[in-house]
Amino acid sequence: MAGTSEHTPLDLPEGDPFGPHNLPYGVFSEGADGERRVGVRLGDHVLDAGAAAAALGSPYVSLLARPSLDPLLAAGRTAWSDVRRALTAWVTVPAHRETVLPLLRPLSAVTLHLPFTVADYVDFYASENHASNLGRLFRPDEEPLKPNWKHLPVGYHGRSGTVVVSGTDVVRPRGQRKGPGDPAPVFGPSVRLDIETEVGYVVGTPSAQGTAVPLSSYRDHVFGLCLLNDWSARDIQSWETVPLGPHLGKSFATSVSAWVTPLDALDAARVPAPERTVPLLPYLDDSDPGLDPAGYDLRITVTLNGHVVSEPPFAGMYWTGAQMLAHMTVNGASLRTGDLYGSGTVSGTEENERGSLIEMTWNGQHPLELPDGKRGFLEDGDVITLTAWAPGPQGTRVALGEVRGRITPAP
Repeated sequence: MAGTSEHTPLDLPEGDPFGPHNLPYGVFSEGADGERRVGVRLGDHVLDAGAAAAALGSPYVSLLARPSLDPLLAAGRTAWSDVRRALTAWVTVPAHRETVLPLLRPLSAVTLHLPFTVADYVDFYASENHASNLGRLFRPDEEPLKPNWKHLPVGYHGRSGTVVVSGTDVVRPRGQRKGPGDPAPVFGPSVRLDIETEVGYVVGTPSAQGTAVPLSSYRDHVFGLCLLNDWSARDIQSWETVPLGPHLGKSFATSVSAWVTPLDALDAARVPAPERTVPLLPYLDDSDPGLDPAGYDLRITVTLNGHVVSEPPFAGMYWTGAQMLAHMTVNGASLRTGDLYGSGTVSGTEENERGSLIEMTWNGQHPLELPDGKRGFLEDGDVITLTAWAPGPQGTRVALGEVRGRITPAP
């Protein structure tokens, strides 16, 4: 029997960023082919949430004793808050210790899976710094931002079937590319493979087709956040993108964290959006003081083969998650449980805050100097890892799950 003085996985060091104030959700199995179960991360362990619900006689067993987060996502905001309160009690109330302790598994002993079924995937372009950098790079004699950029969140509809969980290898894509001096396009592996450091928004509650979702309903529909890397083949993308936009240069892989951090865990990190420099149409106008702030103070770190190459701040993103959701549905497009939308590349104002290699190296003109050699773009065998944290309650930190991917050669 575990005594209260014994150090257990429930007795975390003070300030652990995966403490009871966080409790992100994921899906795990014991062995790659084992039964998949909803889990909640606590420190470096995962709690079998469905088994805990059953052992404690909780009514939430129907939402948690499942092989994915889909039923919980669909249950809606009231259920999300109620389940979170129950989980917090299960891992903090001393009376539950003996029941809960046997249901904790070391992260090192489990396999993590894509936590929800991705319904639709939309990627936005919400960082003014990123959009301006690319504008200066490719259109040096024009205004960096296109005329529409500050009037609406620019985005494209991506491919949900190639969203993969962190740790999944990324095969170098092949496709057509054509350099400025090439007489004709060639076919082969991408030679300008890049990353996009992003934050993903996971939709829970659906909406009816023909009905727009207003800014005020953001928290009724979005369950939580995850880190996201929208891998990009810049050479394939630049040749195909005119006139309809990204296709094969983006659709081969999008990596997401194995953990989804609920919005309620990020309340202390909420910040107002930056000052708007262009008047917004009513459906995007977030100047009403009655609206909840929908920005987040997330601090992201990007490493390449273990070396820090950038630390993009999310707090300065021009468009918020609420505005992206409102724009995505204003034409009557419906939301589905499991919809995922990305912020687009997160970049700050400084050179060490850029969220893509095309910005960090200025399209390969100024390669990164790393201990294992120079990098303009990604080479086979390179490993990119995204991590992040946000301010939590009472001076704590809330960590987001990492996104890691290794590049493997084209077939």
